[in-house]
Amino acid sequence: MKAIECTAYGPPEVLKLIEVDKPIPKNNEVLIKIHATAVTASDIYLRSSELPLRYKIPMRLAIGIKKPRKSIIGLVLAGEIEDLGKDVKRFKKGDQIYGITGFNLGAYAEYTCMKETDSMAGCLALKPSNISYEEATVAAYGGLLALQYLEKGNIQPGQKVLIYGASGTSGTIAIQLAKYYFGAEVTGVSSTRNLDLVKSLGADKVIDYTIENNVPNEDQYDLILDAVGKMKTSEFKKNCKKALSPKGKYISIDDGDLKLYSSRLEKLKEFIEAGHFKTIIDRTYPIEEIVEAHKYVEKGHKTGGVVITF
Repeated sequence: MKAIECTAYGPPEVLKLIEVDKPIPKNNEVLIKIHATAVTASDIYLRSSELPLRYKIPMRLAIGIKKPRKSIIGLVLAGEIEDLGKDVKRFKKGDQIYGITGFNLGAYAEYTCMKETDSMAGCLALKPSNISYEEATVAAYGGLLALQYLEKGNIQPGQKVLIYGASGTSGTIAIQLAKYYFGAEVTGVSSTRNLDLVKSLGADKVIDYTIENNVPNEDQYDLILDAVGKMKTSEFKKNCKKALSPKGKYISIDDGDLKLYSSRLEKLKEFIEAGHFKTIIDRTYPIEEIVEAHKYVEKGHKTGGVVITF
C-alpha cells in the first residue's frame, strides 16, 4: 500500500512516498481503508518540530527525540471499515467512518488499524451520511477542537462570543456551533478576503484584523475563543482580550490536549446530518502531492481545511 514516510524532522521535502505492507487488525481493532486525510496544523508541527522551546521539548519527548517515533504521521482520517478483529462490537465491514488517530498517527497511508474504543491512540465514529470523505476529515479535526473548547467556555444562550481565526479549520466550525448549537451572539475575526465567508457561516458581526483600529471596544465578550493557537501572537489578538467582560473567559485551542471522544464525533454527526453546519475545504491534493500540500498549509493563509485523497 501507499504511505507517506517521515524519518526526520525538517521541511516538507522530508516526506517521502513509499510502499509498505498492508496492516492486519488485532482482535480489538478495525482495518480502515482511508479515502481522505488532511494536512493539519498539528501535522506541520509533527513534521517540522518548529516550535517555541517550551513546546518543543515536551513534544519531542512524546513523539520522538531525533525523529518521529512513528514514521507514518497524519492525525485525521475518513474511510471505510474493510476488516475487523473478532472482538469488535461497535462497527461492521463496510461502515463509513471518520476520526482522529491520536498518538498512533498513521493517517498518511492507504490503510491503518485502530482500536474501536476511545484512547489517546484515537477515536472513531460513523461518518455523517450527507458529507463526503473529504469534508469528514475537516469535520473530525476542526469539529473536535471547536466543540471541546466551546464546551469548556460553558456558553449560555444569548451570550457574546468572539472567535479569533474564524476562517480556519476549527474557526469555521466554531462559528456555526457557537451560533446554532449554543445559541450565542457570534463575532468572527478574520482577514478582509474571508469576511463574507465568515458572515455566511452565521457570524452576527465580523471584524477585519488587518485594520488596526478595528479592535473591538464596544462589546464585552463572555468568551473569546482563539482558534489559531497561542503560538501565533499579534498586537490585535492581545488587544481583543481587553474586550472580555468582567467574568469572561479567554480560551485557546491549544490549552491542553485534544480530548479524543467518539461521543463528540457522534454529536457532530447528528448536527451535520440535521443540516446545521457545513465544512469548508480550501484545497484538495492527491497523496502524491503531499509535499506541496504541506508547503501551502505552512504559509498560514488557508481557509478551512486542506485535504489529501488516495
